[in-house]
Amino acid sequence: MSTKDSRGLTVSTSDAAALDGYERAATLTHGYFGNPLAVIDEALAVQPDFALGHCLKAAIAVMSSERAALPMLRDSVEAIERLGRKATDRERAHAAAGRAWLEGDFVRSVRLYGEIALEHPLDLLALQTAHVGDFYLGESTMLRDRIAQVLPCWSPEVPGFGFVLGMYAFGLEETALYSRAEDAGRRALDLNPRDPWAVHAVAHVLEMQGRIREGIDWLNSTRGDWAEDCGFAYHNWWHLALHHLELDEYDRALELYDRAIHPRSTQVALELVDASALLWRLTLRGVDVGGRWKQVADDWSQTAEGGFYAFNDVHGLMAYAAAGRDADVARVLEILARRAGEPDTNGTMSRDVALPLARAVAALSQGDAAAAVECIVPMRTRAHRFGGSHAQRDIVHLTLLEAAHRAGRVGLERALASERTELKPTSPFNWKLTARALEAAGDVQGARKTREHADVRRRAQQRSAAA
Repeated sequence: MSTKDSRGLTVSTSDAAALDGYERAATLTHGYFGNPLAVIDEALAVQPDFALGHCLKAAIAVMSSERAALPMLRDSVEAIERLGRKATDRERAHAAAGRAWLEGDFVRSVRLYGEIALEHPLDLLALQTAHVGDFYLGESTMLRDRIAQVLPCWSPEVPGFGFVLGMYAFGLEETALYSRAEDAGRRALDLNPRDPWAVHAVAHVLEMQGRIREGIDWLNSTRGDWAEDCGFAYHNWWHLALHHLELDEYDRALELYDRAIHPRSTQVALELVDASALLWRLTLRGVDVGGRWKQVADDWSQTAEGGFYAFNDVHGLMAYAAAGRDADVARVLEILARRAGEPDTNGTMSRDVALPLARAVAALSQGDAAAAVECIVPMRTRAHRFGGSHAQRDIVHLTLLEAAHRAGRVGLERALASERTELKPTSPFNWKLTARALEAAGDVQGARKTREHADVRRRAQQRSAAA
């Protein structure tokens, strides 16, 4: 027996209670709220052969980007496979996509989830999993186009349309279509204010355009819709901290870190990535972060990471390097070097990006800035290949610029600072970097004028809050 879900897709169950449990759990998953696993497990306890419930658990495991989720992924995939023809073609396709991820072929997994969405454009679970997978793979164009491919099939009358617009907004932002991205994100929130991904898409636009005060006001004004009981809140808080870094408000950034970004010990890799990323930015700026690096390094050491997803591994190594845990640095470098020789998706990520970047972080932490420069320069234009957003991957450019400064590579430092300032001229921090580069090059008068300009920019951003 089969029935239809809320979007008219065929489901291999006639149990209304099980399907209701799926709908509630899926909605939580689309919005990153609550505990969708607990909700779907209740439905599976009543109906263990509920294929779509296992599809949801598999998708959640994939979207976690964690090795620790692989046992759940395996159990879910095998449960669907055992059902054979009792499951629908669509449900079996979910199992095939999950198995590809289980086998380390992330690229094929994302492609298979995307093919489900092409065949069934209203399968929001497949669409979201493919979208998140594109993010992990650094496929900026597909973040946009995968959603565009199915968008004509959606309308405000279809449940979940707001989530689709929120994903499209992020894809537009990652391809520098900022005006359209902001419009799509705000339209998504008009339909459903409780969409942290759409809030996040607009926050990205404001960050990339250097609209610092607007970014601060945006996140503070929407926080009531995403800050509570949300598994994505830490990342929106991270974006707010980035805006405060631009204004040299380091105490405020650290307060956000302690209260909302890394308030307690965790083994969730996505949360630890943001913790490492913020502390590394502060450390590059010469800010004393106290004992926070030790806490993050301790948490990374308790995760099941290491050789599964290179993006995570590099952020773990940052914590180890900054905390002076040389043995752990050497261990991660060895893992990345080994994985760089393997043919799967993570092997490619490790070889092309993660290993040279990790070596650069280690070298810079050990005082060898020249070596750090040589590691990053050849790979920085392909950094997208190991995933993340433009805002997250900015850490590559920031690390290179600091290494160039410490190594006395005056011409390179000035060129890199100029890149940043031309791209985002409203950034006070970028003007400070330009001033530092001019000073290093011996242009004292130019450096003084540029610092004055940076102060003007900073004060203007601060004043805009009161306007």
